[in-house]
Amino acid sequence: MNVVFVSPNFPPTFYHFCTCLRSAGATVLGIGDAPFDSLRPGLQTALNGYYRVHSMADYDAMLRACGFFTHEHGKIDRIESHTEFWLGVDARLREDFNVFGQKPADLEINRRKLGMKAQFRAAGVPCAVGMAADEPEAVRQFIARHGLPVIFKPDQGVGAAGTFKVTEPDQLEAVLSRLPEGYLVETVLTGDLLSFDGLTSRHGDIVFWTAHQFSDGIMEIVSERRPMHYHSLREIPEALEELGRRAVAAFDIRERFFHIEFFRRDEASYFALEVNVRPPGGFTVDMMNYACDIDLFQWWADLVVRDRRDFSFERKYHVAHAARRHGIHYRLSHDDLLARLGPLVIEVRDVPDALSDAMGNTAYFLRAPHLDELREAIGAVEETV
Repeated sequence: MNVVFVSPNFPPTFYHFCTCLRSAGATVLGIGDAPFDSLRPGLQTALNGYYRVHSMADYDAMLRACGFFTHEHGKIDRIESHTEFWLGVDARLREDFNVFGQKPADLEINRRKLGMKAQFRAAGVPCAVGMAADEPEAVRQFIARHGLPVIFKPDQGVGAAGTFKVTEPDQLEAVLSRLPEGYLVETVLTGDLLSFDGLTSRHGDIVFWTAHQFSDGIMEIVSERRPMHYHSLREIPEALEELGRRAVAAFDIRERFFHIEFFRRDEASYFALEVNVRPPGGFTVDMMNYACDIDLFQWWADLVVRDRRDFSFERKYHVAHAARRHGIHYRLSHDDLLARLGPLVIEVRDVPDALSDAMGNTAYFLRAPHLDELREAIGAVEETV
């Protein structure tokens, strides 16, 4: 099996997908903009071929890379990046080379916010009320019906980029006078932010699933530089799992990771925010591995190459990502924090600059079987002077 992996060196832990593909028996072909010599040695060894492009945003260059691999190795069987930023490129390449997986038409449903809302509603999954913000008068009528505040966001965007809240009528008029194309407006959802995350087989069966709870929404974390943490749950709320499974089926997610965000108003009331047909962001795949003592990088490679489906797991721990930011004075120094928390800290990582607005600058990965113990450790990481 020939698998083209786009951007194999970033995000930083995604090189594991390539090493695991190689161990599963695939021919692994990388496309990236980094020099081959700059790739970590383990990734270099895993790649059967590497094509460097000046820019991965240059679609003609990406076409040439896949054409070269086809000439050298034969038909391409899979094209993947697992990265939000390159989902559109992946889909176009799959269509042009007749490769299994998401095509551009699929992204109209599962990457555009308005397409997601329509699909959620059709599946009976509650979600925020919203509409295209392309006509100022229609937006005013929408707000007359639903009131302020409202959220404006790009119909197709990455994370919280370009997203903002409007709370006052004067602010609204200023926004409508200069609103870019391609935006939508929606009602504000409040409550706890949770996600339903997992991995599906080639046939659409969910082979792994879990849930995470977040300290705040990404928009608030980024715009207000709030403390950032999130943690996994050992027991998934029944209503969340039911709606999550319904959404996975509705979006026909096959041989892919998924990350579906929900606001929880109470134990029985959940509203879908969005679906992401790729792994949850940051280092969450590593966190899911830590929580269950498994290797989801290898699971994905095995189900792609071998159509493996005989997976089993147990959620043994709650695992948290608790972050610190540069320029903030924390009560405990790094060394004092490690001494206090001891084995609860399973890893510490520097967060790449491209992810630090949302994920903090230093990530502490914490693990405990009991949630109270984990929350106390998160507090120690975040406590300031």
